[in-house]
Amino acid sequence: MVRHFLRTTLRTGAMPVGARIVDRIVAVAEEMDHHPDLDLRYASLHVLVTTHSRGTLTEADIVLAERITEIAEELGVPLDPRRVNDLEIGITVASPERVRAFWAAVLGYEEDDGELSDPHGRLPHVWFRRASGEAPRGELDLDVHVPHDVAESRVQAAVDAGGRLVSDAEAPTRWVLADPEGVEVRVCTWREGH
Repeated sequence: MVRHFLRTTLRTGAMPVGARIVDRIVAVAEEMDHHPDLDLRYASLHVLVTTHSRGTLTEADIVLAERITEIAEELGVPLDPRRVNDLEIGITVASPERVRAFWAAVLGYEEDDGELSDPHGRLPHVWFRRASGEAPRGELDLDVHVPHDVAESRVQAAVDAGGRLVSDAEAPTRWVLADPEGVEVRVCTWREGH
């Protein structure tokens, strides 16, 4: 599954600096009538840009991301895409339709197009795969979403840390890695495949 958003982290160093950036981003967002998700922390600001109503990227997202980059540059705040992550959890089940309501209830999530999401946008998305002959029920799939320009270095760092590249057949959209004991994880980007 390809997530359609742009995400970055700004290293603000202090909350008052982050608050100034937030104020500037909000003014631009209101002017454009296009609103990003902002998560202000003590020394960083996490920014996610997407067109929520379409579930994809649009030209407005690109323009807004460029404006946010300009604001950060004007205020001397560096972007740090290496710190960006998004995690998805996939669960293999016999009947996604039968179990989806249970998982939504136990997690306190909302259902949207067969996926479950945290209504506050903080916790991982959960999706379901129908079990087939090669995928036993209860198997978990982990998808780690990173910016496209850091994906290859993240994959290499995982291999250098003792992991193994299982497949890069879908790069630059996703790479499949395995930890030293064989547990697999996918490193994913927003980019479409070849």
